[in-house]
Amino acid sequence: MSELKGACVFGQSGGPTSVINASAAGVFQEALKQKCITKVYGMAHGIKGLLSEQLYDIGKEDKAELDLLKTTPSSALGSVRYKLKSADEDDTDYKKMLEVFKKFNIRYFFYNGGNDSMDTCNKVSKYMQKAGYECRVMGVPKTIDNDLWGTDHCPGYGSAAKYLATSILEVYRDARVYDKGTITVLEIMGRNAGWLTAAASLASYHGNGPDLIYLPEVAFDIEKFYDRVTELYKKHNYVIIAVSEGIKDKDGKYISEYGSDLAKMKDSFGHAQLGGLASTLGNLTQQKTGAKVRSIEFSLLQRCAAHIASKTDVDEAYLAGQTAVRETVAGKTDYMVAFERSECKNYKCNIKLVKLEEVANAEKKVPLEWIVNDGAGLSEEFIKYALPLIQGESSPPFENGMPKFARLKKILEVL
Repeated sequence: MSELKGACVFGQSGGPTSVINASAAGVFQEALKQKCITKVYGMAHGIKGLLSEQLYDIGKEDKAELDLLKTTPSSALGSVRYKLKSADEDDTDYKKMLEVFKKFNIRYFFYNGGNDSMDTCNKVSKYMQKAGYECRVMGVPKTIDNDLWGTDHCPGYGSAAKYLATSILEVYRDARVYDKGTITVLEIMGRNAGWLTAAASLASYHGNGPDLIYLPEVAFDIEKFYDRVTELYKKHNYVIIAVSEGIKDKDGKYISEYGSDLAKMKDSFGHAQLGGLASTLGNLTQQKTGAKVRSIEFSLLQRCAAHIASKTDVDEAYLAGQTAVRETVAGKTDYMVAFERSECKNYKCNIKLVKLEEVANAEKKVPLEWIVNDGAGLSEEFIKYALPLIQGESSPPFENGMPKFARLKKILEVL
């Protein structure tokens, strides 16, 4: 494969995580070392920044700040939810993109995100091939939902799982301090796949977790739910329930819709806006049982908790970005970086590449055989899967008692 000389561009898309910037650091630091990469750019707000020529010159950033990205949460470049139409339907964005690629001599394109982002990456790759413009494209995985097909797990998931399990251990103690019993409903992110909610069982593994855990993979029966909660409340006086925001009834209706119109609102990808499930379910449970009910929605906290990130997750996120650069420089294109777990006693994951067209818009869900307790719990197999992903402690450096995060200068390139 002949050497391809030119600039590279990296963008972040979709919901942030506590380790998404570790992948950015991996891309930037590795790309700046490569002689064939003449310039390193960062897109402002993902693909929209590329289309509007809002490109940051990463070579002008302080090296110390780039290093701080490894422990800085959220999307340092800014994120976006923007769906590229099919080029056959409307090629306006693609023509503009090609124009920008030529103007800035961009020959390497890296995009960091989940399912929809890999779809964007795939579309960009296929259009450039069709246009005859040589540009190597690589997807860098990211999602706390852990639902990307073709990879054992996704960077961002381990840290979110660790934060949730730890928070639930703490909530468990707080929820049991009074002599008057309470029912606590915990709402966790997860639209169609319940990987993150399943992580609540890690708290149970340590002895202080939810009594019931509900994932979107199994239809939610609200009458059966009332019966189980009432029985547990009468027996123990305290009940903790973890629910995924995306749980639905047998007819496919979101339980959050039972008391809200939020799910009628859609984003640019056609996804319903979820949220408010804990409050809805809590109110319904209180009416049914008469018990004191507390509703907790972890919301953004579960995806930005860099102070309790998994070191395994941080290291793998960085490696994913680093590998994306190395593989494209070596000649690979049209792939996503993925992880493959080795069959050995101690946890070990190897890097592999999966074709973008195979992973784009495909979802990986929690295996049904891992969901036990009549749809309200997780098996030992899930615990074995998840435990290695939350290992090791990682936190940002502290200054005056507070975490120190990266502050990029974000100098726009003007040609």
